[in-house]
Amino acid sequence: MNAVAKLSNFVGNTFAIWVLLFGALAFFVPSAFTWIAPYIVPLLGIVMFGMGLTLSANDFKEVFKRPLDVLIGVIAQFLIMPLVAFLLAYFLPVSREVALGIILVGCCPGGTASNVMTYLAKGDTALSVAVTSVSTILAPILTPSLILLLAGKWLSVSAAALFWSIVKVVLIPIILGLIAQALFQKQVKACIPALPLVSVVAIVAIVAAVVGQNQAAIAKSGLLIFLIVVVHNGLGLLLGYWFAKLLRMSPPKQKAISIEVGMQNSGLGAALATAHFSPLAAVPSAIFSVWHNISGPIVATYFRKQADREAADEKIIPA
Repeated sequence: MNAVAKLSNFVGNTFAIWVLLFGALAFFVPSAFTWIAPYIVPLLGIVMFGMGLTLSANDFKEVFKRPLDVLIGVIAQFLIMPLVAFLLAYFLPVSREVALGIILVGCCPGGTASNVMTYLAKGDTALSVAVTSVSTILAPILTPSLILLLAGKWLSVSAAALFWSIVKVVLIPIILGLIAQALFQKQVKACIPALPLVSVVAIVAIVAAVVGQNQAAIAKSGLLIFLIVVVHNGLGLLLGYWFAKLLRMSPPKQKAISIEVGMQNSGLGAALATAHFSPLAAVPSAIFSVWHNISGPIVATYFRKQADREAADEKIIPA
């Protein structure tokens, strides 16, 4: 098990590389990965089950210990990214499917990778975990509602169908993970080190399937979609930081909100697009999966160095 834990840790730390590698392979050899497409939803369910296994009572206690901070994070998550997505989709020359895909990823809850990035950034990790947990649990209601509100201009959207999909692929797996953790604590604890490996394999497979399915469309308009994703992610990180700063949150909380807002559960966006709309609508989510695993570490490194400089300055200033 020690070898599996080491492999899992290595794969988790090099997540972005694997996403890039297999995304590129799927682009050049699409037929090798298109067979995965029917399994996108179950793969995301496995990731969410793993999230349930890692959640603890302390994560939810944090919500009650400082509800205002968590509320600010959740509001920022479901306000900033959906609105930025809508404006990008509305004003830029993209197809209906791509516009819907941009809004889909914008309306998703925060991804679990944000918790790791917040920790590396020396931000408020407990707040990040609490916001991720609450936004994920609220996703069955808020994500379909926002998609219906913002994307109705482009395509017919069934909020009820989206609601049940998110319940099945997000909420039920998380609840099953929590139940498994409660009933089989010893066995689950032994399996926890392998979870990053499972999650990375699942997300990489989802990205490769989406890229393989849409190879021709990506070759035609992939650069524009990539630029939109970069702007979307960058504005999410920046506006999340400013939002927290405007509300006079402490620097560690500002970092947590910034990263929480900017890093989406793009796997959910890809799954919803594949199940309810078109393969092309899943492309922004797939590209987001690649990009935010590059931008996240960059931002975390910047924040960490900023914290180190501030700490050094405090030591220099005499008491």
